Amino acid sequence: MVSFSSTSLMGFMLSLMLSSLFVPSRANFYQDFDITWGDGRGKILNNGDLLTLSLDKASGSGVQSKNEYLFGKFDMQLKLIPGNSAGTVTTFYVSSIIDGVVLMLSERNKIRIDINRAKTLLKSFVLIRDVHKNLIEGGTNLSSQGTTHDELDFEFLGNLSGDPYILQTNVYTQGKGDKEQQFYPWFDPTVAFHTYSIHWNPQRIIFFVDGIPIREFKNAESIGAPYLNHQAMRIYATLWDGDNWATRGGRVKTDWTQAPFTASYANFRANACIWSSGISSCGSVSSSSGNNSWLNEDLDATGRGRLQQVQKYFMIYNYCTDAKRFPQGFPPECAINP
Repeated sequence: MVSFSSTSLMGFMLSLMLSSLFVPSRANFYQDFDITWGDGRGKILNNGDLLTLSLDKASGSGVQSKNEYLFGKFDMQLKLIPGNSAGTVTTFYVSSIIDGVVLMLSERNKIRIDINRAKTLLKSFVLIRDVHKNLIEGGTNLSSQGTTHDELDFEFLGNLSGDPYILQTNVYTQGKGDKEQQFYPWFDPTVAFHTYSIHWNPQRIIFFVDGIPIREFKNAESIGAPYLNHQAMRIYATLWDGDNWATRGGRVKTDWTQAPFTASYANFRANACIWSSGISSCGSVSSSSGNNSWLNEDLDATGRGRLQQVQKYFMIYNYCTDAKRFPQGFPPECAINP
């Protein structure tokens, strides 16, 4: 592992602080998103410039983008829940659409669903009954997304007052997740807005914080690992109760006396290929001229140096180094995504 002097670390920290000045151009939440669940807990304010999501004991809240995309650069500014946020999960993610209902499941028994919307869309009484049962019991038997579900996650795991948030990234390909990398942020994400970005093109996916790369997930189809290049996805933002897993493995529960919990979103930007009726607004993805140059974007030497330093100083978990979790050998993509 590369070693850095204290002087190098101080210089790197200064560059990280300067990067927090990165602000994407402003979009409008009224134009770009629909509030899909939460019964009034999600609010678009300031003439569409601000989105707030709230969580109380009865429900969380969430939105989804009006457009579907196949590849793109997506920026969102977030200001997270201050104080005791233990048990809460604030998200910004990209996910495939399955029959109009999005069920996000993981090995930690977390379920996100607007049950009222599900009642409208799902005609089977038996399936609705099973949805209710799993929501109540925290089960993991729902699989409406089947084996084709793709997803790219920013998840912010709340903590007790004075303890840092955990920033978790995850990648789902063809229904399989378990690709977590976790970081401590180098700033207090509750004091001001910071920009979180997902750059997704046919060659790689890069996660950024304030313009600093923190994770790269390369296309590894050539060595047998599926990649996210076959189906359109929407942008989602949600706030929900994950106290059965989110904070210290579920040992610390949500303190509902602190509710409602509120997270704020601003300055969404999408430079992306809009997918509509099987046609991409970018035409051929092999074209990288003009505004679509990001379709072949890679990290330069400076970006790769910053990625290495962030992972050295701020990464706290990487599935590709967890030998106990994968005693039979690491997943194939770990060979090119260390």
